[in-house]
This record gives sequence, structure tokens and C-alpha cells, in this order.
Amino acid sequence: MVAREDSLDAYNIAVLVPCYNEEAAVANVVRDFKAALPGATIFVFDNNSTDNTAAAARAAGAEVFEEKRQGKGYVVRRMFTDVEADLYVMVDGDATYDARSAPRMIERLLADRLDMVVANRVDREQAAYRPGHRTGNRLLTAFVASVFGSTFNDMLTGYRVFSRRFVKSFPVLSGGFEIETELTIHALELGLAAAEVDTPYFARPQGSTSKLNTWGDGLRILRTIVKLYRAERPLPFFSAIGAALAIASVGFAIPIVVTFMETGLVPRLPTAVLSAALMILACLSVAIGLVLDTVTRGRREMKLLAYLSHRAPGEERRRR
Repeated sequence: MVAREDSLDAYNIAVLVPCYNEEAAVANVVRDFKAALPGATIFVFDNNSTDNTAAAARAAGAEVFEEKRQGKGYVVRRMFTDVEADLYVMVDGDATYDARSAPRMIERLLADRLDMVVANRVDREQAAYRPGHRTGNRLLTAFVASVFGSTFNDMLTGYRVFSRRFVKSFPVLSGGFEIETELTIHALELGLAAAEVDTPYFARPQGSTSKLNTWGDGLRILRTIVKLYRAERPLPFFSAIGAALAIASVGFAIPIVVTFMETGLVPRLPTAVLSAALMILACLSVAIGLVLDTVTRGRREMKLLAYLSHRAPGEERRRR
């Protein structure tokens, strides 16, 4: 629990709700979070909904804004840019997440001076978490753990609490549902303090449908992970390509060298040229990795400087 001086009433808390066609659920989300966090401001960002999502959210007491660029990543970019607060709660507008867990997540963030608390979904109904989504989440989480180190149990959850310094230093690059992956990898890459809290997960209310496509979104998320790996780990990425090219080059060269040792002739000149070209490309790939690794270190230092320019959670209140 947080200390008395860190009472939640002392903080400007923003609840950020990205929405697309959630007329059946968004009002419940707004009401539940108003009850769980009475002092918080609820911001609903409507992403070109074709139903009455915006009107339902406004009627329930939320501040409603529009983001015309289609995709959850664009919505998160707009939310993080426009909303000013001490603490941020981001939650999907489908009424599947437990609003009563929000104070506990915030208290964990403040007590341990964390930058992100992730909700680990524990489904309360069989229909809450589709088997395809569960399996895909586990596979992607395992892949990220193997590439970037230890990670969370639920990497793709849409329910998180952030410190101000995380939000204001996070460079949003993706445009769609890959945003959860990007948030996770950003925290892992910079070694930011984060934790996971078990929270109930419920089925969507009647009339609400999921916007996720198990295979399509899964492939996009996997592609995002590969892109982030290339951007954040260029040396091992391009070294692996160089090693593959070098192995291919040696494979082509071995019979040519054997023939030359036996006869003194090079009968397959095109193959010899191909082998040499592959080895040159292998060396170039490793050289590119070395150069980009230096650039990436500089970029990482700039991200850390941007992050460190903001005070830790709770520090603003203690210095007032």
C-alpha cells in the first residue's frame, strides 16, 4: 500500500480508453472506472467508430476525443501526446477488464516506484479468452523472452498503469495492435522498473465483438518484434545474416577448392564468383551490424535521457 502522502487523491490520474465500435461496452467501462477511481479523469478516444461509441461515452461522463488515423497505435500516440497527468491508466473499452483492480495496480506502481504495471489476465469465464488468442499470446511472449530477456506472462494485455516519465518518453512507432508489444519491449530494452499484477478478465458484454484477428494481428505483431529486434539488436541480427551467407559461400567453395587442389583448374567459374560474392556480402552484413550497433547505443542513450528528464512516480508530490 502507498504511504499517506501518496494517497491517490493527491495525484492527477488519467484513465485512457481507446475505442472502436464499443457502443455496447464503453459506458460500463466509464462508470466502473469512475467508481474505482473517483478522482480520475476518464478520456475516451474514438477511432472512427461507425456506431454511437462517442455519444455513449460522453453520456457516461467521459471526455471524448477523436483520432482519425485508423489503428490503436495512432490512438495511443495521440493519448500520450495530448493528455497531461501524474499517473496514467490505459484500458480497452470492451468491459473485459476489472476496474476495481486499478487502485491496487496504481498503489503497486507508487509503492515500488515503478514505471509500468501490467495486468496479467486471469479469465473468469470460459468465453473470455479465446484459445487461439491465448496460444498466440503465449508463443509471442516466449519469443520476446528469448530475444529480449525475461518478460511478462501476458505481453499483449490492454490494461496497464504508467508513470508520467514512461508515457512522455515513449516513442510510439506502431499504428495498430502491435502497440502492446512495443510498450513491453520498450520497458525491457531500457531496463525500466515494471511489474505484473493478476487481475480478473471477463467475457465481452452482449452486442460487443472483438476487433482482433488471431492470424492477421499475430503476424503483424511478429513482424513488429522482428523490426524492433533489427532496430534494437542490429549486431546479432546482421551477424546472423552474415553467418548464413558465409556458410552458403563456404558450401559453394568446398567442391571448387577440392577440384583445384586435385587438378589445378577452376572449371566452374560462375560458382566461384558466386561464392566470393556471398562471402563479401557476409562481411558487409557484419560491418553494417557494427555500425548500426553504435548508432543504436546512441539512440538508447537519448531515450534514457528523455526518460530521466521526468521525476519518478510520487516525487512530484513529495517536493511540493
